[in-house]
Order: sequence, then structure tokens, then C-alpha cells
Amino acid sequence: MSGLRLPDPLRLALGTLTVVRVPPPTRLDRETAGRAMLLAPLAALPLALLVLVVCLAGRLLGAPLLVTAGVALGLLALGSRGMHLDGLADTADGLASSYDRDRALEVMRRGDVGPAGAVTLVLVLLVQAAALADVLRADRWTAAAAPAVAVLVSRAVLPLACRRGLPAARPEGLGSTVAGSIAPFAAVLVLALTAGVGALALGWQAAEDVPRWLAGPLATATAAVAALGLLARCRARLGGVTGDVLGAAVEVALTAALVVLSLLV
Repeated sequence: MSGLRLPDPLRLALGTLTVVRVPPPTRLDRETAGRAMLLAPLAALPLALLVLVVCLAGRLLGAPLLVTAGVALGLLALGSRGMHLDGLADTADGLASSYDRDRALEVMRRGDVGPAGAVTLVLVLLVQAAALADVLRADRWTAAAAPAVAVLVSRAVLPLACRRGLPAARPEGLGSTVAGSIAPFAAVLVLALTAGVGALALGWQAAEDVPRWLAGPLATATAAVAALGLLARCRARLGGVTGDVLGAAVEVALTAALVVLSLLV
């Protein structure tokens, strides 16, 4: 994509959230950073397509469902440089380390994974893999599309974490650049659009008990509630958000979305 003339916010979103190589933005300020977070689901499209291809290939080849799920999650982590998983581990270590705010932030800043972070990573990845494998068990093409929708949904919660009224936990780092940069209405609009995409992607076949088109909106709503719960906890304990908290919100949202889709798809 180095030859494409992409707008600065999309360049920043792609360069920050994925391994896609793009030219650096010509302008980097809070406005550009906020717009980049609004474009997070769009920037995640390459990752969603990657997961879709892996899931389709696994089904066509008859690979064990857990193997397909593990490969898809592994490539998703590589496609985002493991940044969100790292943020999840650091956030878990910080929240578990001490009730002293400064101490917790210092633990998160160090970046090494402690006991709480390691256990959290194992449990979250286990739930993600189990839910994804269960989604792929369904005998419909939408079973392969559902994990891709979950990827988009998980990135759609980033504007919620950057909305006005939610401060940065410290004056430096990614969190301080994007915190409070997005109007709440815009954050909700991104979630609504992503839910609409999910409804279209999963709504082609009728379900026996729940209309299939509801799977996308319900996954989006559940992911948003889960992310908001984490953000509320981090605000109470840390005073706001950091780059690690943003990554943790993505992984929590992805887990919630996959669990809901495993029940509905």
C-alpha cells in the first residue's frame, strides 16, 4: 500500500493496528489520532479477511476445528504485532499488582508479563479458541464469516475507549494522544455501522429460533458492554486509559463477540 495516497487517519490506523506497511502520516495530532481510532474497524479489514480465509481453508481441508481456530488466532495476533494481547497482559498485571495507582501504572509500563498477565492470556485465548471452534462447527458458510465479523467488532470498541469524558491515565504514551478525542455520538455510530455490517454478513440464512441477522448486532452490543466494564474498572483503578488498556479492550471485546457468535451462528 506504499504507493496509495491514503488519508492520514487511515495511514495511522493501519500502521498502528496492523502489520500492513503504509507511509507514515504527514500530520500527527490529536485530531488525526481520533479519526484513526474511528477508522479502526476499516483498518482491521485485512485482518478480518485473513481470519476468513483461514477459517474457510480449514473447513475445506477438514482440519480439526481447534487447529483451525488456533491458526486463525495466531495469525490474527501476528497481524496486529501481538499488541492487543500484550496490552491485555500488562493491564491484568497492573490491576492485580496494587491498589496504589502509581504502582499499578509502573507495573504496566515495565512491559514484562507477570503471573496475573500470564494467567489472563491463557484463559482468554482458551475461551477464544473454544468459542471460535464452536462457531466453525456450524454447517453454514456464515460459520467462516462470523470470526471475521468478530474481528471488526473488537476494533469497533476502540472509539468507546477514546471518547470524551474518559481521560488518559498518564500524560504520555498512546493513551494520552487518543484519550478524549472522540465524541460519544461518533463512537456509538461506529458501533452501529459495524453491527449493520455484521447483520448483513450473517443474515443470509434463517435460524430456527433467533433471526440470523441479529447475531451481528448482539455480538457488537455484548462486546461493547464487556469493553465498557473493563474501561470503568481501569478508570476507577488507574484514573483513565493507556495504550495497554486499549489493547485489553480489544481482546475482551473479541472474546465476548466470539462467545455470543458461538451461541447464535
